[in-house]
Amino acid sequence: MHKKHWGIILLFGFMLVSLVACGGEDPTESSAEASEEIEAPSGEQVIQMATSADFPPFESINEHGEFVGFDIDLAHKIAEELGYGLEIQDMNFDGLIGALQSERADMVMAGMSATEERQENVDFSTSYHSSGEMFITQNGSDITSIEDIEGKTVGVQLGTIQEEGAEILQEEYDFEIHAVDEATNIIQELITNRIDVGYMDTTVAEGYIEKQDLAGFEDPTEASPGMAIAFPKGSDLQDEVNEVIDQFIEDGTILELEEKWELDES
Repeated sequence: MHKKHWGIILLFGFMLVSLVACGGEDPTESSAEASEEIEAPSGEQVIQMATSADFPPFESINEHGEFVGFDIDLAHKIAEELGYGLEIQDMNFDGLIGALQSERADMVMAGMSATEERQENVDFSTSYHSSGEMFITQNGSDITSIEDIEGKTVGVQLGTIQEEGAEILQEEYDFEIHAVDEATNIIQELITNRIDVGYMDTTVAEGYIEKQDLAGFEDPTEASPGMAIAFPKGSDLQDEVNEVIDQFIEDGTILELEEKWELDES
């Protein structure tokens, strides 16, 4: 057969394949697969939640690519109680407030403390958990108290209450602050001797101490504000969520989750 005839047949076959593909596409199927986290039936309200999934046991991503942790479980229970779906997006901690301000998220749950500075930009729910802060060191380190951090390099996560606290402590103890994007990077920097000590949430630090055979001691200076859910200023969702949190505190739901994730209430 001549090459010209072959070309006509191939062109005709390509047109048939294209027509079948276009005619068989179901737009409802593609939109339904947009996010595995959406649980509400089509048409119901979906809460867009932002988190920073590097903060176990509050939020992290497991080996199956799923969001897991205390905050994640609580968020699902809150959404279920309100009859809403839930979609979770992961981002760096220091970008969470901006996500609320730019309306890319309806709420943030990320072990976030309700500080006065943050309250200038977002609204917070009722506090649902409090851990406190802890210094974390390599096992066998001679840094065993807050006085020992003088002249050392202290690692913190950008945008966290620990970064704010370190800046206050720095005025008294004169140490260098080394800020990183993720909490896991603090541990990497510590193990590779790029920092002398890390400064983290107590519950998170205790988890790393156990898993990585590290050491640490609690910050004796002051208790941090409790963890709370952040919302854009004036959000209608704040009052609804507050009612559910109050209910979960009263009926023991939050206590059950704290026990499940082995959180030590300070």
